[in-house]
Amino acid sequence: MDLKSNHTAPVLADPAPISKSRLGVHSGLLPYSPPGAVFSPNLFLTVPRKKTGILDDVRASSWLDAMKSSSPPHKKTREFNNEFASADTDVAYRTWMVKYPSALTSFEQISNYAKGKRIALFLDYDGTLSPIVDNPDFAFMSNDMRAVVEKVAKYFPTAIISGRSRDKVYEFVGLTDLYYAGSHGMDIMGPVRQFSDDHPNCIRSTDKQGKEVNLFQPASEFLPMIDEVYKSLVNSTKDIKGATVENNKFCVSVHYRNVDEKNWTTVAQCVDDVIKNYPRLRLTHGRKVLEVRPVINWDKGKAVTFLLESLGLSNCDDVLPIYVGDDRTDEDAFKVLREGNRGYGILVSSMPKESNAFFSLRDPQEVMEFLKSLVAWKKKMSAL
Repeated sequence: MDLKSNHTAPVLADPAPISKSRLGVHSGLLPYSPPGAVFSPNLFLTVPRKKTGILDDVRASSWLDAMKSSSPPHKKTREFNNEFASADTDVAYRTWMVKYPSALTSFEQISNYAKGKRIALFLDYDGTLSPIVDNPDFAFMSNDMRAVVEKVAKYFPTAIISGRSRDKVYEFVGLTDLYYAGSHGMDIMGPVRQFSDDHPNCIRSTDKQGKEVNLFQPASEFLPMIDEVYKSLVNSTKDIKGATVENNKFCVSVHYRNVDEKNWTTVAQCVDDVIKNYPRLRLTHGRKVLEVRPVINWDKGKAVTFLLESLGLSNCDDVLPIYVGDDRTDEDAFKVLREGNRGYGILVSSMPKESNAFFSLRDPQEVMEFLKSLVAWKKKMSAL
């Protein structure tokens, strides 16, 4: 199955916006053909392409601007065992928090709205449950955070939705009673609960403990292509000091956090040279990372909708989904919750930036405090 072409090139683009008509799992997910079949053009999102060739000055400048804009200066995260630092006195940040108030100081408002409702909790991993670190292989969550996530999962259906591979994020978290969605929601595994056996994109499988689970992989045909691109990117970036390529199963991440800024254009050129012949792949950017992803109608927002359905919690007035995340890819989930007035998005950020979230938290330390508050509130409600 050859999906290559010599007439198209990748474009650095954000995930396509989600309209209300795309929120449903069945109608929103574009169908995919079985292995060996020819891809239908209706399978893919329409992504504008530029002509191939050397990355010229205009394109190089555009890529560099995009890489800089998505890579704000990193403030070192406070250690989890430290006391909360005093409130940031920065005027811009305090002004920003008027629009995105702290989920901690607004917890009474959140809990009042949650009374009589079933909370479903969705969490990003990097920058949310663990601090952002220079080496992505060392993004470990603390034991305290793991204990809190374990407790919160006992009271609320909980899922971790990450751009990492599902196996990698499970290795970091190590808890079994959760849903795990890797590759930005393109690889979902969770306990078999209230889910229809005849869902066209879901199969029964078993996890590493031998427990029966549901497995959902809408981009499975892309695995050979992703593996091929991963190997090519490893080879093409091997001489760029600080560059790291990560295979996240259904997407490939090229980290440039440790690359000298003067070499960022070189990183972009290497990625362009590799994927310009793959029209079925697109390039997006996150926090000092370029990501190669399949061009299908699926993202973290779709993953939230799918998980709510799989838990029997979709289209229910007594359900309150809460999504906590720090990255631009989490905006798809925030938008789903905001557009349908379905729940709360909480942005984790120590600096002002526009978002579809309702509330904010500064860093993983505050995320942990928020999760503790949810557990304490649930215990109190159960005792009444």
